[in-house]
Amino acid sequence: MKKLQVITLFPEMFTGVFGNSMMWKAQKDGLVELSTINLRDFGLGKRKTVDDTPYGGGDGMLLMIEPLWNAVMHAKAIDPGAKVLIMTPRGIRWKQAIAQAYSEADHGYIFICGRYEGYDERIMELVDQEISIGDYVLTGGELPAMTIIDSIVRLIPGVLGGEQSAVIESFSDGETLEFPQYTRPEEWQGMKVPSVLLSGHHGDVAKWRAENNKKAE
Repeated sequence: MKKLQVITLFPEMFTGVFGNSMMWKAQKDGLVELSTINLRDFGLGKRKTVDDTPYGGGDGMLLMIEPLWNAVMHAKAIDPGAKVLIMTPRGIRWKQAIAQAYSEADHGYIFICGRYEGYDERIMELVDQEISIGDYVLTGGELPAMTIIDSIVRLIPGVLGGEQSAVIESFSDGETLEFPQYTRPEEWQGMKVPSVLLSGHHGDVAKWRAENNKKAE
């Protein structure tokens, strides 16, 4: 079973994501274990402080090294072989091929979700990979972590159900977008399903689908 742990100041954000649809099914079937670790539990002093002003000045607050470090070590104690990932715009760009590789790995992952203006750089001593989901800035690492976890979990064998579901979809080869698809009724407000898809001729259908694949821009 693959363990995915998320270190976050807002564990409640993951309740709906982890408790529904495919994520819920994957856990129910014993294919993955999804959990959150509240960074606040490792905060300092009576107020459970997790942030402080940066040395050298500047706007905003940084996540402190001590709470972050202790939270990661806690997660490591649960799953010693897990790789530590941190969500940051400067990380590698996430894509389908990486999601596939991560889904096939025989170890778990620990996700660090940043907040405020970032984190004390010394936490990088424990990080195995920095990951970005695009060239833009969000208020925290929670949404990127959800995106990445979703893309990994759905590729774990047995989660989607159909053996070919993940093979024919967009970006499965790194660049091709999936062909158009249709279902009933055959005609809707003057728009018709392509006749070849109604023909029952598997060869013609396969040819049409190949011709109607698109390349990602």
